[in-house]
This record gives sequence, structure tokens and C-alpha cells, in this order.
Amino acid sequence: MTQSDETSASNVVYDIEEKPPLGEAIPLAFQHVLAMVLGNIAVPLIMASAIGLATGETTFLVQMALIVAGVASVIQAYPAGPVGAKLPIMMGTSFAFLGTLQLIADNAGLATIFGAALVGSLLQVFIGANYERFKPLFPPLVNGIVVMLIGLTLIPTGIDYAAGASSGPGAAGYASLMNLGVAALVFLVILALNQFFRGILRIASVFFGILLGYVVAVFLGMVDFAPVAQASWFAVPIPLKFGIAFDPGAIIAISAVYVIVAMETIGNISAIVSETGRNASNSQIRGGLLGDGVMSGIAAIFGAFPNTSFAQNVGLISFTGVASRFIVGIGGVILLIGGFIPKVGAIITTVPDPVLGGGTLILFAQIFTSGLNIIHREVSLTQRNTTIIAAAASLGLGVTFRPELVQNLPQVVQPLMGSGVVMGGFTALILNVLLPQSNPVDNSSETDVAATEVDD
Repeated sequence: MTQSDETSASNVVYDIEEKPPLGEAIPLAFQHVLAMVLGNIAVPLIMASAIGLATGETTFLVQMALIVAGVASVIQAYPAGPVGAKLPIMMGTSFAFLGTLQLIADNAGLATIFGAALVGSLLQVFIGANYERFKPLFPPLVNGIVVMLIGLTLIPTGIDYAAGASSGPGAAGYASLMNLGVAALVFLVILALNQFFRGILRIASVFFGILLGYVVAVFLGMVDFAPVAQASWFAVPIPLKFGIAFDPGAIIAISAVYVIVAMETIGNISAIVSETGRNASNSQIRGGLLGDGVMSGIAAIFGAFPNTSFAQNVGLISFTGVASRFIVGIGGVILLIGGFIPKVGAIITTVPDPVLGGGTLILFAQIFTSGLNIIHREVSLTQRNTTIIAAAASLGLGVTFRPELVQNLPQVVQPLMGSGVVMGGFTALILNVLLPQSNPVDNSSETDVAATEVDD
């Protein structure tokens, strides 16, 4: 793997090019799958419910989400030509698009959504192919802020899962003692295994914690196996099953989200490589962006929503110190099997919300620390830069915790302005361009750490 001239100490157990024995690699791969699988299928389930699709069509959307995420994850780990970062990047259906997709669905339908997603993906491909031109817009300061905001804005989701209802506090049984007890068990087991044990028990602590929580949930009657019985044994992808249509307004709306997703991907790649004590190279970021764009375009053709790198899996790498792309490749294969054999995918989706909440809550917080690490390693904390961090965090977290702030804005921009990552990310990007590098309070010049990156 290409690395910068300057590296810092890392805590990785398995580096990017290392291959653990299969006895360790398989549970570590399942650990990655469990961390992201419900997030991956949540968007198709929400969209299917909003549109009123039949059960068979909903199942198809879920299967395609698994298959596309599997292929995309494998390609990020083992690139196809220039497409792919050659890094341990788990891919999945992006939540960033959800609000915009729902707006388009209300006015048009799935065909228009997939047409806009296909055309919009070309923008991310363009950014990836010309990354060197766009690179000044995405310095470590902006990337670090975006990664921190991803983690901070996901924590409420982790809390909702731990409380037993990903849909939020209004759901029945939210924060029941049973749900909180199971989530706490998983959380504490993961912490104990990670901090007091060594070897496979430590690096696969999330897998074993979720596994134990799942067994307990089965005995408590919290697991519904009906979806497994109802699922078929085999499924085949069908291109353009829902048709395709092109609407200029929908294309513009989704294209704007692709810009934000590009910022997330750059931040996630920076965080992954940072965990190994290196700086991400231009070729890694270029390939990662191309992987996002190309696979999102393919997803639109096969009835899946846009894909992107999953931040919770970045947190998993930081938490366990396992950065092997070989493991993520196996995780991609597991997703593929789950997509082509729906019964396998159905088993994975029976994991109750509290079990996943206990496992993912700490991973979401770990994403924040990954962004903090980027800032710590690569950014001089001048008065200018701390002001940008403060402004981005205040606006990003403001709309996250008080979404009512944007309720009077035009409906078309509410999904963008109401996203903490979008609001904070754009704030950081714009202020980084507009504010001078020196100011009357602090005339010291900032070291350009990014200059140490390798340009392949």
C-alpha cells in the first residue's frame, strides 16, 4: 500500500494488506456485516412503505440492496481498474439520500428516482476522476469535521436502536427495561472483551457481543423468525424492474446530495488510513470516489438506491484495530450470499434493534474520535481553524437536534439543510475557502500537512 513519507504510530492489529487466518477472518467479516446490514436495508424498507409497494417488490428492493452493497464492498477492497480504493471500505445504501428520495417519490415514483440516481452518479464519478482539481476544497480540516459530524449525528440513531425502536421514541416499547437491559449487556460485553482480552476475543468483540445478545434475545422471545420462513431460497437481479425516467428537478436535487456523499467518502477514507498511521493518497481517494459513483449508477439500473461508504464500519476499524481489506472482501461476499439467497439475508435481519444498538452505539462514537484524530494529526489549531470547527459543529448539531429550524424553508432544500452532516460539511467547506489563512488574532501560518500526501 502506498503511504506517506511521514507516518505516526498506529494501533492496528491487522494492517490493510494483511490476511488473518480464515478462522478469524470469517467472524471478523460477519462483525462488519452486522454493523451495517440493518442500515443498508433500512432505506429500501422505508421507501417501500412510503410508496406502498407489495411484499414481493419490497423483498426485491432489499435483495438488490444486499447484492449491490456486496459487489461494491468487494470492489472497494479489490479494485476493478481505477474503480475502488483498495481499502477496507464497507459499502451500503446511503441514508444521506433518504429525504430527497422521499420528496421525489411523493411527486413522481421509483422510475424517476432511479433515473435521477443514475445521472447524478456521473457527478461523483467526475469528482473522483478529477480529484486533484477538487482536492483544495477538501483539506484535512474539512474532512475531519465531516467525519466528526457523521459520528455525532449517528449517536441518536444508536440510542434509538438501543431503546428498541429505530423509528424513534414514539414506537411501542421504546426504552423498556427489557430493551435497555439487552442493549446494556451487549455494550458491556463488547467493552469488556475489547479492553480486558486479547486475540480473537478482542478484535471480534463486537461480533461476540452481538452474538451473545442475540442468543439472550431469542430466549426472551424478542426474535421473530417469520421473515426467514417467508423468504425464498434464491433470487435473481432484474435490471430496470421498476423502469427508469429522467426529470431535471429530481436530477439536480440528487446531484447535490452526491456532492455531500463525496465529502463523507473522502472523510471516511481519510479516517481509515489515519488509523494505520498514514495519510490517504490521492489514488486511494480517487478510487474510492469512483467506486461510490460507479456502483451507485449500477445500483440504479438494478433497483437499488445510491451506495456509499458506511461510517459505522470505519468506527469498527478504529475500535478493533483490524484494517484488513481481505476481511471486508469476505464481508462483501457474505452480503452477496444474503442477496442471492434471501433466507440467509432474512436470518441476518432478525437481529433485534436493542442488540444492534448495544453493538453500534460505541462504534458511532468511535467515528467521532476518528475525525478528531484527523484534526489532531493534520491540522494546526489556529484561531481561524478552531472558529471553523466551532461554526460547523454548532450549525450541524443545531439542525440535527432541532430539525424544526428548517421547517419553513422551501421543501426542496429541507432534506439538505436539515442534515447535520450536510449543513456542517458545507459550512466548513465554505468558511475554509472564505476565511484568510492568517488573521489579526493569530498571524502564525498554518503548516500544510496535506502536502505530505502521496500523489500517485
